[in-house]
Amino acid sequence: MYDFAIIGGGIVGLSTAMALGERYPHAKILVLEKESQWAFHQTGNNSGVIHSGIYYKPGSFKAKFSRDGSRSMVEFCQKHDIDHEVCGKVIVASNQQELPRLENLYTRGLENGLPVKRISPEEVKEIEPHVSCVGGIRVFSTGIVNYKQVCLKYAELIRNQGGDLRLNTQVLKIVRSGKNQVLETNNGRFETRFVINCAGLHSDRIAKLGKANPEAKIVPFRGEYYELTPEKRYLVKTLIYPVPNPDFPFLGVHFTRMIDNTVHAGPNAVLSLKREGYKKTDFDFRDFAEVITYPGFWKLAAKHADEGIQEIIRSFSKAAFVKSLQKLIPEVQAKDVIPTHAGVRAQALMNNGSLVDDFLIINGENSIHVCNAPSPAATSSLEIGKAIVKQIPEPTHLHSLVSS
Repeated sequence: MYDFAIIGGGIVGLSTAMALGERYPHAKILVLEKESQWAFHQTGNNSGVIHSGIYYKPGSFKAKFSRDGSRSMVEFCQKHDIDHEVCGKVIVASNQQELPRLENLYTRGLENGLPVKRISPEEVKEIEPHVSCVGGIRVFSTGIVNYKQVCLKYAELIRNQGGDLRLNTQVLKIVRSGKNQVLETNNGRFETRFVINCAGLHSDRIAKLGKANPEAKIVPFRGEYYELTPEKRYLVKTLIYPVPNPDFPFLGVHFTRMIDNTVHAGPNAVLSLKREGYKKTDFDFRDFAEVITYPGFWKLAAKHADEGIQEIIRSFSKAAFVKSLQKLIPEVQAKDVIPTHAGVRAQALMNNGSLVDDFLIINGENSIHVCNAPSPAATSSLEIGKAIVKQIPEPTHLHSLVSS
């Protein structure tokens, strides 16, 4: 019998388990992950950015958790000797038409309590000499890290707390047993008093297994990246972002210096035909059918048809992808970039065609379901974990043992 069972061994599931172990040191905590290693999907394939929170609506979970999370993540890495760097980033306007949006973004940064500064094209060139722009914002609190390393440290700390970590264990069914719940898996049955669903790309399905209604469906978007060749890495010193289109839910292709000193360029954002589809040829009939028969998808597609077509073109045309990169760094040529890994974003979509633009955490019977936690969830993971633990009713049998 477990007190808490967490489904999903990505960064949010592991951070939640760690936070539970800190809050309830005598609790029996279980983490189930269907893959053979931790952080296998969203966490292990993201760009490794410690986000500042500049893009997000003031007062939202994303704004608060990423602002606080950028600090707590850096503190965690310092404490545990994990490679990281607070290098900052620049967000640049490529033409005069983008300047009002740049100004709005600067204002939002101030509203979110971030250290940001408007900078001239000349000041941008002092930071990133090869960038072409008409204005920019310096965001000082942005950093880089390898989130897989972070997750391995989370897992180690959970083991030290006495937590039970199970890889290669996929939840197939959730059954009520009195006040408790039984998780039926490919690796046995586990009974628990409380379930926390952090299943990422499959979080909506797990919620339904637990008789909860997320009122949204996970639609997978694949983000494809190129990498600068070693001899061209000098073109990028830190991180370089365009001004995002506020009507489109993604940030646009950008340059990211990784913690291993490679430089990634991207991503685009195209519909994946499989929830875990990292290649263009990956296809799963169930995943595809769920999206294609979902009214919300067609409403979203109609609203963003032009942008969607451009993303698809960039997916199949290296020349088109490079052209979008040249808006930021004109010197970049097709021979300077080579394809690298892709990631899949688990984006929740409402039936009315609107994307869930904040973290979505819903309560079920003796359960909590994290049903939308794409970027900046990795940055925010420590804060999300603490917030989830605060929502969980204190187990009565642990009352006298709870740490102060």
